[in-house]
Amino acid sequence: MKGILALFPRPFLIRLSLLFRPLLRWWFQGDRFKDPIDGRSYRKFLPYGYRQLRPNALCPGTLSLERHRLLWLYLDRQTDFLTKKLCVLHVAPEQAFFQQFKTFSHWDYTTTDLHSPLADIKADLTALPFADESFDLIFCNHVLEHIPEDANALAELYRILRKGGTAILQVPLEEDRITTFEDASITHPKERSEAFGQYDHVRIYGQDYYQRLAAAGFQVQAVDLFSQLSEEEIQRYALQKERIPVGVK
Repeated sequence: MKGILALFPRPFLIRLSLLFRPLLRWWFQGDRFKDPIDGRSYRKFLPYGYRQLRPNALCPGTLSLERHRLLWLYLDRQTDFLTKKLCVLHVAPEQAFFQQFKTFSHWDYTTTDLHSPLADIKADLTALPFADESFDLIFCNHVLEHIPEDANALAELYRILRKGGTAILQVPLEEDRITTFEDASITHPKERSEAFGQYDHVRIYGQDYYQRLAAAGFQVQAVDLFSQLSEEEIQRYALQKERIPVGVK
């Protein structure tokens, strides 16, 4: 899995997965693990990771990872977003959510990215082609660690979010790291992989990530749903401990 992730461009992998996902869903059906996104049960999840493979991380049916399944539980249990009429922007749309969200007739749903084949609008996150206060809800997950000017991207997301709106802004974040590590002189993919954990990342976020969100104007919440779940649920959904960064305008 590590070799495949490093060898092929992400847009190609997305297109390829669209073809094979129905077969994987059938082949791995069972009753050991459950994905809350599609409600299906599986005999196993697949290993996944760039630097180190995590066992039972990737659901073969939805291609969700631990963070996707945790986020879905948050959306389902602690918000009314999944049932409310909303204008939604999904940045770099994850396959785990994309097909579900596309079926929501009560959402005005738009996707954007520079390269993804799932994007409705090709756009740079630091210069988005949307009017001020256009969206009620924004998903921008595991994107900011790829962008050198993340402050500019956050400013854009805040600009297009409506007053009272919510932005969900997950990033790879090391909870025991106080200060974000970034070094603009590190540009080679191999060096970036060694320094930041992935060949196309430009930083490793620390606890000061929440300060970056606040500096952009967001009222910040670090939602700790994981700690509210039973051990049985954690094992059943194959989750990892992390907090969900939520910004409100």
